[in-house]
Amino acid sequence: MTELRPEPDALLAQAEREGRGRLKIFLGAAPGVGKTYAMLEAARRRAAEGVDVVAAVVETHGRAETEALLAGLELLPKRAQFYRERILHEMDLDALLERRPQLALIDELAHSNIPGSRHDKRWQDVEEVLAAGIDVLTTLNVQHLETLNDRVARISGVRVRETVPDAVLARADEVELIDLPTEELIERLRAGKVYVQDQIARAVQNFFSKGNLTALRELAMRAAADRVDAQLREHMRANAIGGPWPAQERILVALTESPVARTLVRTAKRMADRARVEWVAVTVTSARSDPDRDALAQALRLAERLGGEVATLSAAGPVADEILDYARRRNVSRILLGRPRPRPWWRRIGRQNVARAVTEAGRDFEVTVVSDPQRTPTPPAVRHWSVDRDPRAYAKATLTVIAASLLALSADRIFPVTSLSLIFMTGVIVVAVRQGLWPSLYASCLSFLTYNFFFTDPRNTFLVIRQDQIMTLLLFLIASGLTGNLAARLRDRALAQRDIAMRTNLLYDFARQVAGAGSAVEVLRAAAIHVGAALGCDTVVMRPGPLGRPVIEVAEPPRDTLALRDASAADYAWTRGEEAGRGSGTLPASDWLFLPVGTEGRRLAVLGIAYPDGRSLAPMDRRLLDAMTDQTGIALERIALQADLEQALVTSEAERLRAALLSSVSHDLRTPLVSIIGAASSLADPALDLAAPARASMAATIRDEGERLDRYIQNLLDMTRLGHGALVPKRVPADLREIAGSARHRLRGALRDHRVEVAVPDDLPQVLVDPLLIEQVVMNLLDNAAKYAPEGSRIDVTARVDGARAELSVGDDGPGIPADARGRVFDMFYRVAEGDGQRAGTGLGLAIARGIVEAHGGTIAAHPARADGRGTRITLTLPLDTPA
Repeated sequence: MTELRPEPDALLAQAEREGRGRLKIFLGAAPGVGKTYAMLEAARRRAAEGVDVVAAVVETHGRAETEALLAGLELLPKRAQFYRERILHEMDLDALLERRPQLALIDELAHSNIPGSRHDKRWQDVEEVLAAGIDVLTTLNVQHLETLNDRVARISGVRVRETVPDAVLARADEVELIDLPTEELIERLRAGKVYVQDQIARAVQNFFSKGNLTALRELAMRAAADRVDAQLREHMRANAIGGPWPAQERILVALTESPVARTLVRTAKRMADRARVEWVAVTVTSARSDPDRDALAQALRLAERLGGEVATLSAAGPVADEILDYARRRNVSRILLGRPRPRPWWRRIGRQNVARAVTEAGRDFEVTVVSDPQRTPTPPAVRHWSVDRDPRAYAKATLTVIAASLLALSADRIFPVTSLSLIFMTGVIVVAVRQGLWPSLYASCLSFLTYNFFFTDPRNTFLVIRQDQIMTLLLFLIASGLTGNLAARLRDRALAQRDIAMRTNLLYDFARQVAGAGSAVEVLRAAAIHVGAALGCDTVVMRPGPLGRPVIEVAEPPRDTLALRDASAADYAWTRGEEAGRGSGTLPASDWLFLPVGTEGRRLAVLGIAYPDGRSLAPMDRRLLDAMTDQTGIALERIALQADLEQALVTSEAERLRAALLSSVSHDLRTPLVSIIGAASSLADPALDLAAPARASMAATIRDEGERLDRYIQNLLDMTRLGHGALVPKRVPADLREIAGSARHRLRGALRDHRVEVAVPDDLPQVLVDPLLIEQVVMNLLDNAAKYAPEGSRIDVTARVDGARAELSVGDDGPGIPADARGRVFDMFYRVAEGDGQRAGTGLGLAIARGIVEAHGGTIAAHPARADGRGTRITLTLPLDTPA
């Protein structure tokens, strides 16, 4: 047995609990069994010991004996919250964390908090309290456990809506079962100690029937027993306790004899069902090849289908020791083994009787040996040994013996004859390490004959006349055979370890490649290549075609079609989500084994494998295949989720832009239209006798608002052209003074309430731009400044040369742009997203300006105009016209 030591995972789990509060759950089968009463009794005992106890929330439901236990305990005031025109009260989590007692009483762990609270569920509040280092006592009914919710609904016909994850119960430091006989609980209910009088008859008839309560009691007992058993196993792992401690029965079925393997699995299933305990099926692989591995693999798959846990162990030493070590680690109480098949005495030499060894060494286990009653004893078939028939191996062995003979002949005059046998034995070891078992046995026999012929008297004959030399020759033959056998076994073990290392590297490379794959095709191609390389088989990966049936997506080696029976197996695996084909229980006549690839509830592909020699999948290969299949499914799910997320982002962005555009059109384009329609209606009304100045003012209003509307529409058109890449600047040498002056003139109406100062040097070189587009940029910048700068303030336009570029700035005395928004103001509809209370505009002006400037190869940025952050200065750079 290997040396026992604490398991790192168990020690890490204990370390993670350091600094956290301890959680104790009072678990009951139904309301009224006394969970809150028991919690309060425990709290009073702790308070009597000097522990600082606070009742954060305790639900007495009007029970007098429970309310009496609250006397003397500090009650934390509840937090009032208005919900649906009512004032409700919840536990005040912040007040509890600020009060920070040593022990908090938090009743009804499955309670749902009022919407708007920090957490949706009370158990999440408890998690935060525990993280703060406060111990917690709480109560829970078994029907509120997530995994038991459906079972309770089938038993009682009542589905509980408030559930608690099983992990919360698993993380509890202590679970105390509060049990009450069924008849006594019903009497308490009828006496009015659980519900009020008008609810008693309905409760007894529905949920509180005798059958329901009996079933719920059993569920509660098993949940508590499972948690205690988990704590026991964790304690054993953390403290290096070998066990077993038979606190709870657990069955281990060891599959070592193929004729009885399936019978063993069925027997273990029946025993586990009768006792309602866990059961584990294991098989042990070693360095030597196992001719029965296909039968054992089928038995393991049968165990999986029957609901058992499956494990494959790798044994470097005796198989019985590995089984016993695993049984002690899992705290198993009963071991099932198959009766060994009858073998002749010469085949039992050197072979361990696993059942006998486990029975003798495992005295602290209950060992059951199972035989197949339907199997009639038949004479054992003659088993032919698999001899290595590679002629090159035997040729190399012959050359090695010849080399050893020449070396021995050279050393014959220096060393005594008995020492020369070591030279031949060294040659045998070399052959065993390089060529294997059978070539080494051949080298042993050939060395024996060569040593007899050349180095024993009389020499150059096979006769032996001295008795001591006879013993020497026999010992030499036995020693060389044993040495060669041991060296060959060491070689086989080293090759097996190399194979395991190679598969591990393949699995690592596969995981790394699929993790970085950017498309489903890359994932499927990596799966086909790596599965084929790891298992030495042909692989295909199939996905649904146009007709809904799976078609070959990737194959290694390449292929386009499958036989009809193979295609039927693939279609079954895709349709049903179950394995099909060779080695399975469905369509086993197929040459291929197909496995569905995907995640829980979602099939994404089908992976098929086939061995060229027609053999089935070995147990260790099955574990590797399952791991790679799971990784493929996770990678495909990641690709699908990424595509869904990208599509969702595109849809969300399109929806945001659509909403912003509609908001802009409905709000900002409507305003000038209203002004134009109103002024035009007044001019056209003959009943209004308007004076000439009034008519001129209305005409000016129509003109100004029309120009404003034209700018909005032009911005929308420019943005569309930018988005489709249709905006191509027609660059010519241009003067920035003319561009700035023209933009100022076209915006004279919008700028009439501001002082605009243009300071462009007379010697400023020309820029190589599209004058109309850059004029549109300057107009957008001036229009933006006019909207946000106060009336009567100054707007300045300046320009200067910066290397090979011209720099144009437009500054204003407005409120300025916050630092975190200076880069976002150039996004489309940014201002519209901040609400309709902003100044008129589409929110496209600066976005169009950036698009046009960048189309010219320039840059644009926003900066504060003054040191205190007020004002805005937008600066753009444009390329100079350099004829050289």
